[in-house]
Amino acid sequence: MTLLLMAAGRGSRYGKLKQFDSLGPNEEFLMEFSIYDALESGFDHIVVVTQKDNVGFLDNYLTERLPKNVKLDVIAQELSDLPEGTSFSGERAKPWGTAHAVWASRNVIDSAFVVINADDYYGKSAYKKVADFIKNDTNEGDYALVGYTLKDTLSEHGSVSRGVCKIDNENNLLSVNERTKIEQLPDTIKDLDTGMEFTGNELASMNFWVCKPSIFNSIEEDFRVFLSDDENITGGEIYLPFVIQEMVENNKMGVKVIPSRGDWFGVTYASDKEKAMIQLSEMSDKGDYKTPLWN
Repeated sequence: MTLLLMAAGRGSRYGKLKQFDSLGPNEEFLMEFSIYDALESGFDHIVVVTQKDNVGFLDNYLTERLPKNVKLDVIAQELSDLPEGTSFSGERAKPWGTAHAVWASRNVIDSAFVVINADDYYGKSAYKKVADFIKNDTNEGDYALVGYTLKDTLSEHGSVSRGVCKIDNENNLLSVNERTKIEQLPDTIKDLDTGMEFTGNELASMNFWVCKPSIFNSIEEDFRVFLSDDENITGGEIYLPFVIQEMVENNKMGVKVIPSRGDWFGVTYASDKEKAMIQLSEMSDKGDYKTPLWN
């Protein structure tokens, strides 16, 4: 089983490359705990998509730490990686987005795989649940999404962007609506852009997906359309949830939503760092993780 970590972000709100910040008790990156949890649940192929300048460093760093039986691919997400027959001229300060990050891995993945953000912690139980989903999947078309309770995914230090899920009675995903400025206020949770309020019990997507190789063709189709619009070239991004949403609407596949029932935390803002470090330290003290994490 393959775990794909998206680690090409610029960390604009965090102030630095948060995926390479030392948060663990022995200065581990947050992504190392995700990799550790995945390996415990039977994953044996790790793919990391990062900026070109970080490929060599990250490949060496992880190769020194991961068990020798684990396959590792570290791949660059590059602006020049475009569908055949398309081109791009100009300048961009940021990559093409999360869907493009996944598409960058198309040459090293040929079976069901899990996609996560490298700068989020998802909890051990989430990997066990998606491993069971992959092993027991009888429908080659099915994807899955691990959903987290919205109120448990907010930051104390400012607004966040969250994909709020709409599901049916059988936990099939109907839609993911991106709300870009959700904030915990004294008496409610509100999207400050739209004024929409939430109870906090809604399930949110934190970009923890089970995908199939069919995603690569869909991303490429959407990316071609994206590149045909000049307004997208300078600052737009192609997002993974939007591609999956379109696949659902066109009946290309279904998505099962798996409630995590577990802990999530991330580091959206620099001020989130201290809390994340405390949580990782406490889990290590309890024996959830070895210290140091790798032998």
